[in-house]
Amino acid sequence: MVTQDRPGGVRAGARRVLEDAWQPEEGYCVPNARIYPHQWLWDSCFHSIAWAAVGDPRAVVELRSLLARQFRNGFVPHMSYRGETIDRGPRRDVSGFTQPPVYALALDAIRSAGLGVDRDLLASTRRGLGYLLRHRMRGGLCFVVHPWETGCDDSPRWDAWVGASDWVQDIWLAVDLRLVEAARFSPQGDATGSAEFACAPSLFNGILSHALLVAGRLLEDERLRAASHELGEAMDELLWDEAQGMFVDRPLVGGGDSGRIPTIDGALSALGSVRRDHALACLEQLQAPSRFAAPHGLRYLPPDHPTYRPDQYWRGSAWPQLTYLAVQACRRWGLDDLAATIGAQASRAIPAAGWSEHWNPETGEGLGARPHTWSALAAALG
Repeated sequence: MVTQDRPGGVRAGARRVLEDAWQPEEGYCVPNARIYPHQWLWDSCFHSIAWAAVGDPRAVVELRSLLARQFRNGFVPHMSYRGETIDRGPRRDVSGFTQPPVYALALDAIRSAGLGVDRDLLASTRRGLGYLLRHRMRGGLCFVVHPWETGCDDSPRWDAWVGASDWVQDIWLAVDLRLVEAARFSPQGDATGSAEFACAPSLFNGILSHALLVAGRLLEDERLRAASHELGEAMDELLWDEAQGMFVDRPLVGGGDSGRIPTIDGALSALGSVRRDHALACLEQLQAPSRFAAPHGLRYLPPDHPTYRPDQYWRGSAWPQLTYLAVQACRRWGLDDLAATIGAQASRAIPAAGWSEHWNPETGEGLGARPHTWSALAAALG
């Protein structure tokens, strides 16, 4: 049965989730000790945002621990291993892949909470964004070389590369590992290309465009703001799908039409658009029951899509981190009432789902790892 929690209870529950996962020697939260025992890039950024929401200075500590693994060239790895080494590239300490640069949003949350933003974190953010602009741009858009880099690991948008339209864990894992072998890495260990997979995903580009805008404001750097606008213009020109009223992905190596599947990624990409008409067309779908609005949260896919599975990993369930990005996109375009509605719904649904990794948006049932630390974003949503 779904139960509700008062806002004060939400903040207290979020703090408990974070504190139970806190690793004081490493300076970060383990997302789930049994299933996710390492440090992930955007997980730690969302932890930092959640720490800031409960007014805890560990927001700064966690972000600093993440960016301490940054390479000399500015690359930020998507995983830092804790204990065992995993096959995620040539280095034995960290992954050779990255994830969306949510660290700029985390810095902004830290600043807004009055916790202080130091020069080192600002410099690391500038370098991380600079790396993507120097090494990961093609035809005006940012590209990724593995689905892991988007954070949306097994999304239907990658079905064309996998060769299947249903999610089967063993098949996806085999493809993921094959794509590690297909990747090319620099001497420092960061992935620079792939023989089998390259894509310009709309949401990764939307997050990067918004991160550049936020960092440009924090650093008072007009070049970053200009880069944000330029990337947003490229998104509006190259990734916009007028028929769907949302953004789609652009395959660069391999792939096919699955990049046009209407996942919520394409709506949240409004975060980085520079055209208000495009952004509003996207965000309107967040309140449409026929699209992404469900009784207990935002669906990952519309309910009438043939691949929609509301209780399956990346096939339809609701996610805390994507909900947070939805709220930020609404605020970016002045839709504060919609942002408040989405945030309030999630701040009720997340505790009721047992602080789970993701949840069924139709029933509210918790799914995946439980608890999962990015569920503490409920404190930043209510």
